[in-house]
Amino acid sequence: MNNVFVYCEIEGTTVQEVSQELLTKGRKLADTLGVELNAIVAGTGIKGKVEDQILPYGVDKLFVFDGEGLFPYTSAPHTDIVVNLFKEEQPQIALMGATVIGRDLGPRVSSSLTSGLTADCTQLEIGEYDDKKSGKHYDSLLYQIRPAFGGNIVATIVNPEHRPQMATVRSGVMQKALYQGKAKGEVVYPDPKKYVNPLSYAVQVIDRHVEAAKNNLKSAPIVVAGGYGVGSKEGFDMLFQLAKELHGEVGASRAAVDAGWVRQASLCIQRCTSLAASAVRFSISQVCRTQASSYLSIATRTLLSTRLPTTSSPARWRKSFRNSSNITSRIISNSFILQNIQQ
Repeated sequence: MNNVFVYCEIEGTTVQEVSQELLTKGRKLADTLGVELNAIVAGTGIKGKVEDQILPYGVDKLFVFDGEGLFPYTSAPHTDIVVNLFKEEQPQIALMGATVIGRDLGPRVSSSLTSGLTADCTQLEIGEYDDKKSGKHYDSLLYQIRPAFGGNIVATIVNPEHRPQMATVRSGVMQKALYQGKAKGEVVYPDPKKYVNPLSYAVQVIDRHVEAAKNNLKSAPIVVAGGYGVGSKEGFDMLFQLAKELHGEVGASRAAVDAGWVRQASLCIQRCTSLAASAVRFSISQVCRTQASSYLSIATRTLLSTRLPTTSSPARWRKSFRNSSNITSRIISNSFILQNIQQ
């Protein structure tokens, strides 16, 4: 009752990293509130194979739903499990990953429970809230913090009246860490048949193809990030060359991915060095995009010709990059492109 719940995603019998990150954050929230941290995992043939991947993160009680038809993920059975379990346990906070699964499951659960949901949160905190309209004061609410209006503001969203307070968080936003304290570590194995309507298994996955990611932006020490201002696929070829020299990875904005210039989108990345290669804050007008590409080419060649340490250490790279970045800054700032961009 009134505990913090985390829905854990799995691939086969492997718990996804985003779920472990949320367990770490959920443990901190539970400690602040003085309640327990509970977790849910559902799949096929997972009994005895996922507990050691979840309990070390400070889980007091783990609900393992093991049954046929629960893997791979389909909407209806998992929605039935989470909704019916939440009706029994009455959690005050529920967290899910802002993944393909979380973005499907979260709205279904919140709609069924009329609880509300904040997507893509970048920070979660506990605090108080005064409703000036009703004159009510609320203690220990979940501050669901996320960028809004294209990232121009940071919104803090609260849900005073309805439970659970639900939020999804992208992978890489929170840090995962094993819990150093003592948690109960209780594991229960409910019967999925008591929670899932048989009609929910009407949709079945006939075939499934999973391709491993070719890039790991989240753990990369250096990310060369490009946006629509790069101008073309050929512009990104220069960024891949630069990233190779810096022992880093290439990230891209959503606009560049949608344009088909690059396949990978930029992620939320912690503790990395990001080199913005779109020439002045990714914001380049159509008129001066060609000029921007040419100056970007000059800047990239300048960086490649600069002697940089052959190491992936961000600290050493930053120190060596300061001198070369001054050269690059002069190349761009002394050109008329800057005036065009500012206009």
